[in-house]
Amino acid sequence: MRAQNEAQPHAYRCRVYYEDTDAGGIVYYVNYLKFMERARTERLRELGFIQSRLAEENLLFVVHSSEARYHAPARLDDELAVSAELIELNRASLRFRQQVRRQPDGALLCEGQFLVACVRADSLKPRSLPDALRSAFAGLALTGPDPTGRVPSPAGD
Repeated sequence: MRAQNEAQPHAYRCRVYYEDTDAGGIVYYVNYLKFMERARTERLRELGFIQSRLAEENLLFVVHSSEARYHAPARLDDELAVSAELIELNRASLRFRQQVRRQPDGALLCEGQFLVACVRADSLKPRSLPDALRSAFAGLALTGPDPTGRVPSPAGD
């Protein structure tokens, strides 16, 4: 099912530290993938789902495939905003479109798409998304943006 997602993508903010850079002070390319992973994790958390608790319920998310395009470098001490926008909701997977932008100028540094599969923690075999998680993502995709910029919680409060 394609997500008709009119909601604002989640934006995770982070800062570039020395450990994220190469000898020239530029973010090492693989670290953009780490930033994007954190943004997806925070998106789940914002919807009320903590990955450690999901693992206790025999559920893990694994990256099935990824695609990234690099546009400009981030540098030491830059503040970044990393989006995680759901663009496809399937029975056992989620597809995200993600961007890394420098703040405050909003320059696009990196963008990509990630297919994240839902698997059983004990066997790593695919499993259906739990109804509550599916409903949270589907509700977010179908309700559109909140005028206050607040993302709805699974309980709708």
